[in-house]
Amino acid sequence: MRKRSIKNTRVNMEVQRELSNIIRGGIKDPRVAPWTSVVAAEVAPDLKTCKVYISVLGDEHAQSETVKGLKSAEGYIRRELAHNLNMRNTPELTFVLDQSIEYGVQMSKKIEEVTGNDSE
Repeated sequence: MRKRSIKNTRVNMEVQRELSNIIRGGIKDPRVAPWTSVVAAEVAPDLKTCKVYISVLGDEHAQSETVKGLKSAEGYIRRELAHNLNMRNTPELTFVLDQSIEYGVQMSKKIEEVTGNDSE
């Protein structure tokens, strides 16, 4: 399966949807912040590994604790993913903190500052 194939794109979407449902409703770890969202999931073409990009609303401490909590619950998440999705292989999950939303907000503020200074 190629990396940009339609099948791989559909698998990525399904894995992302199921992971967000599992994280939202199934994890009882207090380290995982309640405002954790799955931004993207990239499943390798051989379906063995998956990079899960997550976004956490909160400070850096909450973000690092959420990543630690998700890594410790990886076995449970994989088991639930295998139960909900009918795949030959359940991919190993790697959680990556996605800072793109924060970066976009910071850039928007900087653009507003610059345009505000120009209008004055």
